Amino acid sequence: MVQPGAVTKVLVFVEENHSLSQMTSQMPYTAGLAQQFGYATHYTAIRHPSLPNYIAIAGGQTYGISDDGSPSVHPISGQSVFGQAIAAGKSAAVYAEGMPANCATTDGGSSYAVKHNPWAYFTAERGSCQKYDVSTNSLDAVITGGKLPTVGMVVPNLCNDAHDCPLSTADTWFQGWMTKIFAGPDWRSGHLAVVLTADEDDNASSNAVLTVVIHPSQTANVVTSPLTHYSLTRLYEEVAGTPFLFEATSAPSLSAAFGLPLK
Repeated sequence: MVQPGAVTKVLVFVEENHSLSQMTSQMPYTAGLAQQFGYATHYTAIRHPSLPNYIAIAGGQTYGISDDGSPSVHPISGQSVFGQAIAAGKSAAVYAEGMPANCATTDGGSSYAVKHNPWAYFTAERGSCQKYDVSTNSLDAVITGGKLPTVGMVVPNLCNDAHDCPLSTADTWFQGWMTKIFAGPDWRSGHLAVVLTADEDDNASSNAVLTVVIHPSQTANVVTSPLTHYSLTRLYEEVAGTPFLFEATSAPSLSAAFGLPLK
């Protein structure tokens, strides 16, 4: 039994285009973790399509984006939660599966879609992005070495995020990573919280998505209070000790809703 400590690291996995009901019924491993630890029943994405939701999580607002255009179409001069953490002397990283080069700003590689990699849009942070926005090839060593960042995000490729493949594929992929995480020093320290969510639903469930919170403090915790992706922005910032960006300022607190211990 891992003893819960204050959350000092958050690692977020983002799946694609499925509702709360779809994910709980078609992702048995993930649903099992939700029931074992905690999940939200009234967590909603911001809008459609994908990109505005990723930008909202990373930047505290959508910056008026309403499509899935590339960083060349939507360069953002503002600050992200990743850049905030680094500026505060903390660590940040995005692990994007199949990405052909660090901080890639165009699609390519093994089913890599830049619209699912929000840090690549924040042009003022491009230097940090090119250092710390990397492929998942390095994630194994980071997990086993206990070197997960303060603020982290894992972006599956277009198959493992259930965009182009079944939810069962995404479930098996997530199980593979969680098996490694549960065996790793960051989890065993009691200070790591893992969050799994989805960018948006399938346009059929009022944008309600499954959001699972995995931390030793959680035991069969079903949270019914309203939460949004801006609550996730706020959680990143609470853990990193950085100011709230835009909508995160007034967003319902995810940490308070789940009773997560913070420093």
